[in-house]
Amino acid sequence: MKKLTALLMSLLCSTTVAETTLYFNVNGYTLDRDFQLLRFSAIQFTDDRIDAIYDESDPLPQELDSRIDGNGQTMIPGLIDAHGHVLSYGLSLLRVDLVGAVSESEASERVLDFAQANPAVEWIQGRGWNQVLWDTNEFPQASSLDAVVNDRPVWLIRVDGHAAWANSLAMELAGISDDTEDPVGGQIIRDEDGKATGVFVDTAMSYIREQIPGTSFEEEKVALTIALNSLATYGITSVHDAGIGSSTIAAYKELVSEAPLPIRVYAMIAASDPLYQDRLAEGFFHSEDMTLAIESVKVVADGALGSRGAALIEDYHDSPGYRGLLRYNDERLEYLIRAAMNADFQVATHAIGDDANMRVLDNYERLVRETDSKDRRHRVEHAQILRYEDIIRFAELGVIPSMQATHATSDKNMAEDRLGPVRIQGAYAWRKLLDSGARIANGSDFPVEHPNPFYGLHASVTRQDQQSKPAGGWYGEERMTLEEALASFTIDAAYAGHQEAHLGTLEPGKKADFILLDRDIFTQPPTQMWQTQVQETWVDGVRVSVQN
Repeated sequence: MKKLTALLMSLLCSTTVAETTLYFNVNGYTLDRDFQLLRFSAIQFTDDRIDAIYDESDPLPQELDSRIDGNGQTMIPGLIDAHGHVLSYGLSLLRVDLVGAVSESEASERVLDFAQANPAVEWIQGRGWNQVLWDTNEFPQASSLDAVVNDRPVWLIRVDGHAAWANSLAMELAGISDDTEDPVGGQIIRDEDGKATGVFVDTAMSYIREQIPGTSFEEEKVALTIALNSLATYGITSVHDAGIGSSTIAAYKELVSEAPLPIRVYAMIAASDPLYQDRLAEGFFHSEDMTLAIESVKVVADGALGSRGAALIEDYHDSPGYRGLLRYNDERLEYLIRAAMNADFQVATHAIGDDANMRVLDNYERLVRETDSKDRRHRVEHAQILRYEDIIRFAELGVIPSMQATHATSDKNMAEDRLGPVRIQGAYAWRKLLDSGARIANGSDFPVEHPNPFYGLHASVTRQDQQSKPAGGWYGEERMTLEEALASFTIDAAYAGHQEAHLGTLEPGKKADFILLDRDIFTQPPTQMWQTQVQETWVDGVRVSVQN
């Protein structure tokens, strides 16, 4: 009997013994607690937690379960994208890709190619067009799509997600006529005769979106999985999913019940969800493996600058008499924010225009006192155009500006047209925010921008596009240092998700989330940083992606 008991105990212990790995001969960088670069040459981790890091003078342990030679590759902490849209990105990988189309006709040709290759698809959908890149600089027309596809409805989301382009059949199915009114917070673009041209802005998009058959639950799971695995290839080990509805929440929970997610997800409940109050009543959710956390809410205050949906205090410089769109009236915006704060959730509010940012900060200042919720680290997503007096309020209120560096380099061709020479000084104002004491959480807003975080790091430190233009950077005085940029994609992004005790740096006790690169980004010219390739991505001490 004793022998049997001993055998059973031995078998039980053998299934729970931790495995310790040493990854040595690496050119390692992390940030120390003073946000200074710390070099190391080896890292030891047991299962999902870091035991130790070693510099070149330290003796290395020999008798371990696994030893991996890094062959001198550069290792840094896994990067965190603090603002993306995972389901939209996953679906975009399964739809017409319009990113980079340089004309309306090229975009239409891509639609034709997709339609011919997918004859069974009922609705032709796509994303990524941007009329600012076109010679016309004008919104597209339904007639261009009608010329290539007129037997199926077509619905194409603009790159920023705040406008969409439809063909005539899609508008017919939605019952759009000359008498269809613009909804609150939206606009139907019309010609000089008052006829709908085919472009719908912000809440007006719902007219046609409601006609599209919904994505099934299983399709959501597939799209989420495809997206997370794709993000891992770019060195992203954690993402903040900015605004998900009840169905997507359920899909995430089912996925994580089956296995750890490929990378970590810090999800925000969409305040626009019909079951918003029910989701708040459920409280926080944290999976045991720490790959899924839900303790934040996403509210949308206005639209985007490119589609002139951003809410401005004064008229658009290039559209006199027009000031953009607020998604909610003052009472509704206050209600959504207060409800989340009362439920102890972090509030992350999309605000791009200076009017939207002012209103959001006014609500935060008043409601944080009312709810005693400053420690929830409320956020403003984008914080793109700010008055000087509002810049300093972020640090004073403990509010995090969650920004996307590549928005500046993508928008530089149109932003000053929209804002004029004065307001542009408070736009994409990273240096002013950092100097005021704010902590910036960086991201990409994928699929609005490409998810590659090295594009964001490059934009942060150069304020240039990938052709190194303009010389000296676009309003180059707003650049970050490389250390600041790295912090914004690591420890400060982790801080924005209440996860800095576990993520963001490589040090004993934290999660073994790290990536290996094809170059040393700290010795290479900053202009080349966007070319960086990720060789390996590790999450929880497990390699989840390898460069082919």
